[in-house]
Amino acid sequence: MTYLQALIIAIIEGITEFLPVSSTGHMILADSLMKIQDKEFAKTFEIVIQLGAIFSVVIVYLKRFFKSIYIYLKLFIAFLPTGIVGLLAYKTIKHYLFNPFTVSISLVVGGVVLILLDKRTATKTSKYTHIEDINYGGAFKIGLIQCLSMIPGVSRAAATIFGGVFSGFDRKQAAEFSFLLAVPTMLAASGYDLLKEKDNIHSEDIKILLFGGFVAFVVAIFAIKGFIAFLNKYGFKHFGYYRIVLGLLFIIYALSTGLVLTD
Repeated sequence: MTYLQALIIAIIEGITEFLPVSSTGHMILADSLMKIQDKEFAKTFEIVIQLGAIFSVVIVYLKRFFKSIYIYLKLFIAFLPTGIVGLLAYKTIKHYLFNPFTVSISLVVGGVVLILLDKRTATKTSKYTHIEDINYGGAFKIGLIQCLSMIPGVSRAAATIFGGVFSGFDRKQAAEFSFLLAVPTMLAASGYDLLKEKDNIHSEDIKILLFGGFVAFVVAIFAIKGFIAFLNKYGFKHFGYYRIVLGLLFIIYALSTGLVLTD
């Protein structure tokens, strides 16, 4: 992987990590278009640079993490389902599902769901004054739905926002809980991948990982703030339309050019 390829993928990660459009899906499609040869390192790169984006959440929401101990308890409960399923299914998911075909289909299906979600939440008010007020059952429900995001193209943000809305949050609260839940979830995913692949990562690879992580961190700070403003004004439907168009366009492109969808 070249530094230019790493830069492009890291920018994609920073922009899309917290949007309901699937950062992993976008990076897999970008890998395919750029024809990156080292597929295994590309998969590791895509997971590890998410650490950079996650640290942007810590910076933007630093005060929230010191506001109440209950937010840690709720996040832990929400993280449990994904942590357990991810530990058991990590190898299978990474081997069989990290391909453009899975991503394209997931983008289209998820887009339809977001459009329907937008209609349901247009006038929805929250059951909770603060996001840490959510009960443990609601937090666990969000965690269960987050498990779907292990399928590339589904989007962790989309899944957790969907779960948050149906657990009683309004749009903004669901998005903010999704941001915070990303911290333990992606720390675990990136840390586990680093542990599994440490013997295959060389000194030059480390430089590229650090470079990609830094770029993702900077870009994600702006993306988080922009997303909340956009969400309050326009809702989810535009993300749904975007997902459907992107998924269909990539399928058409792949079929017309002979690109292997399942590489």
